[in-house]
Amino acid sequence: MQIKGKKIVIFLVAFYCVFLSFCGASSAAELKEIKRRGYLTVAVKDNLRPLGFRDAQGNLQGLEIDVARRLAQDLLGKPESVKLQPTENRHRLTEVVADRVDIAIANYTATESRARLVSFSLPYYFDGTALITKDAAIQKLGDVVRSKIAVINGSSTIASVRYLLPQAQLVGVDSYQGAKLLLEANGAVAFAGDASVLTGWKQQFGERYKLLPTLIGAEPLAVVMPKGLQYDQLRRQVNDAIARYVSDGWLEARVSYWGLPNPTSRTRGGNIEQGAG
Repeated sequence: MQIKGKKIVIFLVAFYCVFLSFCGASSAAELKEIKRRGYLTVAVKDNLRPLGFRDAQGNLQGLEIDVARRLAQDLLGKPESVKLQPTENRHRLTEVVADRVDIAIANYTATESRARLVSFSLPYYFDGTALITKDAAIQKLGDVVRSKIAVINGSSTIASVRYLLPQAQLVGVDSYQGAKLLLEANGAVAFAGDASVLTGWKQQFGERYKLLPTLIGAEPLAVVMPKGLQYDQLRRQVNDAIARYVSDGWLEARVSYWGLPNPTSRTRGGNIEQGAG
């Protein structure tokens, strides 16, 4: 399956219009200051394959690292004109607000409530809920409609799975490692979690695990940027760059390179697949 560029552009424009409507205040370097000092500081993940992680040599790699370096290339003329700052989940937004980085590209979902504090770019990827299994007999969502499915306790995934698969028996676990142990012990036939995270799981643990082809929902991952009129030029150039990455196929190629699921292969409920039962 390949990503359809026109469909992604429609998604991007729709989300862009929504998030441009929010205002607020924060602190970070203006574009002219970034250009004066000669580098862009970016908060990233270093433990989330394939979005942002360290390879065997300790180098940062992944889709979000590629986006950060490409933005540095477009804003400053050199892909190495970027300082990548690994960050924990709870600091991804505050790193920007507190002026410790210029932008964050760290598996952050753009939402209306968050957009009151910071600005979001056009999405560079649409994540969602995926199901992973080691059972070779399971090929589609319809094969698990009445099965035991592991979910992280308290996660938003629970509501999505319950809506789409109301007859499934959900088994709560406290972590992704707990889910893996449950699958290995045959305590559940599948695990529902973030598609991006489960892609990294599959890449790490080998071909005995497989992702089901249909994803549930679409959550926009976007660059976190500061608010305020003084940052308008930075926001505009970042958005222009991401729109260009979509239209020229660069993002499509990088998503494919890192093995991430097709963001157009989604279901919002009601129509699973034929034979769902």
